[in-house]
Amino acid sequence: MNAFGQKSTGGLTPEMLKQIKQAYQDTPADKAIRNAITNNDINKLVINLDSQNNLDTYFSNKVNSKGITNQKSSGRCWLFTGLNVFRSQAIAKYNMGDFQFSQNYCFFWDQLEKANLFLQGVIDTREKPMDDKMVEWLFKNPISDGGQFTGIADILTKYGVVPSDVMVETNSSNSTGRMANLVGLRLKEFGLQLREMPKSTKASDFDKKKTEMLGTVYRMLVLNLGEPPTHFTWTRKDAQGKPVETKEYTPQSFFNEYVGKDLKHNYVMLMNDPSREYYKLYEIDFDRHTYDGENWTYVNLPVEDIKGMAIASIKDSTMMYFSCDVGKFFDRDRGVLDINYYDYGSLMGTSFDMNKKQRIQTFASGSSHAMTLMAVDLDTNGTSKKWMVENSWGPGANNGHLIMTDQWFNEYMFRLVVDKKYITDKVKEVMKMKPIQLPAWDPMFAEEE
Repeated sequence: MNAFGQKSTGGLTPEMLKQIKQAYQDTPADKAIRNAITNNDINKLVINLDSQNNLDTYFSNKVNSKGITNQKSSGRCWLFTGLNVFRSQAIAKYNMGDFQFSQNYCFFWDQLEKANLFLQGVIDTREKPMDDKMVEWLFKNPISDGGQFTGIADILTKYGVVPSDVMVETNSSNSTGRMANLVGLRLKEFGLQLREMPKSTKASDFDKKKTEMLGTVYRMLVLNLGEPPTHFTWTRKDAQGKPVETKEYTPQSFFNEYVGKDLKHNYVMLMNDPSREYYKLYEIDFDRHTYDGENWTYVNLPVEDIKGMAIASIKDSTMMYFSCDVGKFFDRDRGVLDINYYDYGSLMGTSFDMNKKQRIQTFASGSSHAMTLMAVDLDTNGTSKKWMVENSWGPGANNGHLIMTDQWFNEYMFRLVVDKKYITDKVKEVMKMKPIQLPAWDPMFAEEE
């Protein structure tokens, strides 16, 4: 009998149930709490009044931004966040108003590249059985709208960018679920067809078949998102809306002028994952957006080390790609993230005491959403008290920004991408190490949405 087979011991016995039931005494206090919980939203009952009364919206150091973006019903937070980092720099450099890059343009190429990544992955693993872990992972994840910063680096470098009014949002870019399901279903079928091709098939024949399949995907993407422009005319306007310059561009020339950075080599991802060894370099296999792109590589550090580099970047008026577990202790109405805001323990008569390492190990927490880190409030000693991010959920509390306490940052911040000019000498040494390889299916590295 295996460890999980039927046994005569280990079940709930009448004696155990009798003892368990004694935990609820049906006292007047128990009745009052039960009546309150069964008729109300738990989060409304556990708000800590002290935390609610002490919201300070002042920040000692803040990067200026204009306008707020809205990813709507899509998982493209990673794309909006990355583009928001560079749009803030373009706005500052050229004194523009609420300027945005086209998220839809970059998303189109991201989806085509992910389709190719899947199909080529199937070709590479075609001789492995269907229940092989890698094959299984591929067919579970043929395509998605989520991602992380390596997608920004690879897609923008390869395809360039265009302004938002050159390739506008569509219903399928704003609400990606239906399109993703149909494209994913077709890719799975294509994947099976590639696996069924004879073992003697030449590499050139696989390429030919894959190209034909990608033609189908391309057509589906054009029908849903529109066809990406190859050249366009665009007029830059100043902060008052007055025309400044009209030029002809290609997406690549627009990237060179309005982003103009080496995204693959000028940035480094920092991670705070206490379940793994600090001051080590990690690489996640096959976790990338393009087949010929870069695997996701990061330096794992204590949170205080990451804060120092974040503060240096903000002081230099440079926003950063930031990701976290946004759903924890989040008051959406006020746009506040505060671990003391909801007092679940007092209401439930118990405690929730896992630390960050334990929450990661038990799958209770992980990075779920990317935003743009753009402000910090420092005390007289230069220690951080609270932080602010520019979100991509449209207008709302704090004009579409979220405020987080320093304690919340410690517990639920996971990733930060910084320009290499802000990293420490110690991080530079870690980056020289041979990366520790992690599998694509590691649960800590789900795509950010």
